[in-house]
Amino acid sequence: MKIVFMGTPQAAVPSLERCLTDGHDVAAVYTKPDRPSGRGNKITFSPVKEFALARGLTVHQPVKIKTPEALNTFESHGADAAVVVAYGRILPPAFLIANKKGAINVHFSLLPKYRGAAPVNWAIVHGETETGVTTMQMDAGLDTGALLLQSTTNINSEETSIELMSRLSLIGADLLSQTLLRLDDIAAKPQDHAAATFAPIMKREDGLIDWQMSATQIANRLRGFQPFPSSFTYFQQQKLTIWKAVPLKENIYGRSLPGEMIEAHGDDFVIGCGDGSVLKIEEIQPEGKRRMPVRDFLNGAKPQKGSVFAM
Repeated sequence: MKIVFMGTPQAAVPSLERCLTDGHDVAAVYTKPDRPSGRGNKITFSPVKEFALARGLTVHQPVKIKTPEALNTFESHGADAAVVVAYGRILPPAFLIANKKGAINVHFSLLPKYRGAAPVNWAIVHGETETGVTTMQMDAGLDTGALLLQSTTNINSEETSIELMSRLSLIGADLLSQTLLRLDDIAAKPQDHAAATFAPIMKREDGLIDWQMSATQIANRLRGFQPFPSSFTYFQQQKLTIWKAVPLKENIYGRSLPGEMIEAHGDDFVIGCGDGSVLKIEEIQPEGKRRMPVRDFLNGAKPQKGSVFAM
């Protein structure tokens, strides 16, 4: 099959690679424009662009996609279908019908749950124990198109969004392979829109820890908000990013305030949370410093037992 591939992050690379491995003719690759990043503001290529160039594929990075010129270029490839995997831009309706087999999307959730930009993150934040990947025939709505195939997987109890996305990207590549192979025989199924949930773009303020939440809710947010916006709090006017923590099954420490340091010695950094629950922090990062085990942080900062994180 002749396809145009549209994707940007590392999570899209396995699907592009699988298209090539399966023998599809990738007429062109679309990815978001290059942008400066890092301390030196150096121009960096997206992972999809780097992979595509290494394979000698034609790459397009239109700054504006809702123009007649962009549509003409898109149509000129003469593809059978577009494959869209985390492209990061909303396609105009004309793009969705430009090819005879339309546009097929690989979405990292079990639609209609978690429509939107960050399905993997919000699934973890909300304490889901199961997720998956969906291939979908795209329409003009936000992840509202008819379902093609789905694949389900469990979410491990300590899995971060980075780790889960890495697994789902491989599952998605396999599912896309099956979808393209069977495309003419799959009976597309309309979504149950009444069952839809949403996964909006995350904002920096989402990462501020509310210590009145339960320890489990906070731990889920720590896992789900990686790498952005991360989960952070403040102590003595210093920002502290918490990367790893586990809720303790039993509170053997008695009553405490939300955000109170119940234990702060050695490897034990235990914080009181809402509903009488407690959270044990294992990895932390003071502002301007490296990520470190709590022992290193406690030895340096020496916070006192009974101190309270800012709310």
